[in-house]
Amino acid sequence: MILSSLAGFSQKYKTVEDTIKLTKEYVKVSNDIATLSAKLTVAENDLPGYQQKVQNASSDAANAATASSDQASKATNGDIGDARSAKRKAKKAFGEAKDLRSAKNNVSDQENKITRYKLDLQKKQQRLGELDVMRAAINAKILINSAPPIPQ
Repeated sequence: MILSSLAGFSQKYKTVEDTIKLTKEYVKVSNDIATLSAKLTVAENDLPGYQQKVQNASSDAANAATASSDQASKATNGDIGDARSAKRKAKKAFGEAKDLRSAKNNVSDQENKITRYKLDLQKKQQRLGELDVMRAAINAKILINSAPPIPQ
């Protein structure tokens, strides 16, 4: 009995006059849920594309590193042209490695965004449930107050 009374005191909306405010918040929270659900779907659909970019960048970085290493081996016994070519390939390998790091960061950011959307969505759904409880409590008060007295 004490627990049920605590829930009643913690409610923001308690009276019939509060139903307009409750309905406004209910609509706002419902709209927020719809928006978050759409954003979550888009983010989840975009994630495989980011993951594919990581795979491509990883392959490109590995190929560039191998080419750079091969050219560096040639440059040790070669002339100035071989050394310049080795430098260009090393620079390219470095750029590819940076691209890979960037792609991995993008995947991480996307995964964090998905997690954030899921948490926000969970909070909004919980609030919607709380509003449903408040609405039910107000409706119960209305029914109790409008019921005819029981004859004795």
